Amino acid sequence: MLLSSLIAIAAVLVMGVMSPGPSFIYVARTAVVHSRMHGLVTALGTGVGAATFAMMAMLGLQKVLNAVPELFIGLKIAGGAYLIWMGIKIFRGARQPMAVAVGGEKREISLWKAFRDGLLTQLSNPKTAIVFASIFTALLPANIPTAFYYIVPVMSFVIDAGWYSLVALVLSAEKPRRVYLRIKGAVDRTSATVLGILGVKLIYTSFSR
Repeated sequence: MLLSSLIAIAAVLVMGVMSPGPSFIYVARTAVVHSRMHGLVTALGTGVGAATFAMMAMLGLQKVLNAVPELFIGLKIAGGAYLIWMGIKIFRGARQPMAVAVGGEKREISLWKAFRDGLLTQLSNPKTAIVFASIFTALLPANIPTAFYYIVPVMSFVIDAGWYSLVALVLSAEKPRRVYLRIKGAVDRTSATVLGILGVKLIYTSFSR
């Protein structure tokens, strides 16, 4: 049961991080405009931001559930509804081109600034905050094991930093970047479908208990 909760959280985080957003744009742009190393350092910044959101959600979660156990079902429904909404939004935007701005004069920045900007980009993204607040509450067990307070933030960092590191490695080359842009629609539709299915499942299990 505990392992299935971690797997479910990991699956949602993977689907969420793969949908292009502010962090994706910034990592891709940094890798293209500056260097592959700058893109990788930026990815570490977004990963630290994801771990921060995860830790904040974990620290406040158990107190709320212990004080008002009835909220568990309500938050599962809210989390499922958000997943469905996010899936619809991603699906609708599948045909829209992803503009990566690479024009203008190339101006080198320090690796520290690349890390800092990646962190701030992640922390300023309200979608990420909502995902961690609603999805963790929906998918974590009512009695959270102590180990989860270490495992979940680390897992969040690995997934986020790992994906954006891959983005930096791939999109820093011109040809792979063009290939990705051509298949963006299929990737978005697949992510949207998976998120929608997970959302429906969350709502269904809430009413079936």
